[in-house]
Amino acid sequence: MAFEEKRAWALAVISVVGYALYVVLVVNGAAGRPLVNAPYVTPMLWTIGLGVVAGIVSGIWFGIAARNDGLQADERDREIGRIADNIGQSFVVIGGVSAMALAMAEAPHFWIANVLYLCFVLSAVLGSLAKIALYQRGML
Repeated sequence: MAFEEKRAWALAVISVVGYALYVVLVVNGAAGRPLVNAPYVTPMLWTIGLGVVAGIVSGIWFGIAARNDGLQADERDREIGRIADNIGQSFVVIGGVSAMALAMAEAPHFWIANVLYLCFVLSAVLGSLAKIALYQRGML
């Protein structure tokens, strides 16, 4: 398995686990109140921060494990990365437009922040899955 494919698997897992943890923390923090009144900023910052740290640690781990295989990306790796990034970025655009629409509708900050977070997670997962599929099935 290529180094970049391993990193894609790690990013997909870290993103899903981190967001699931965030949802659990927010739902538990609501404690019977409306969800919009639940404390969400601290859990969001912690799960994003821990996700970044986990991504860095996993990259270092895979880098150390693959040091004898070489970490040089070839043309195929660069092309797969470019295509996967373009696919994943679609959710960043969807999130930005959705957040803008919510802001124009004067929705609570809770919903604006959560739609952005969800779309960032979906972007990471979709981009990673695209990269994994391209490595496993090849490009046309």
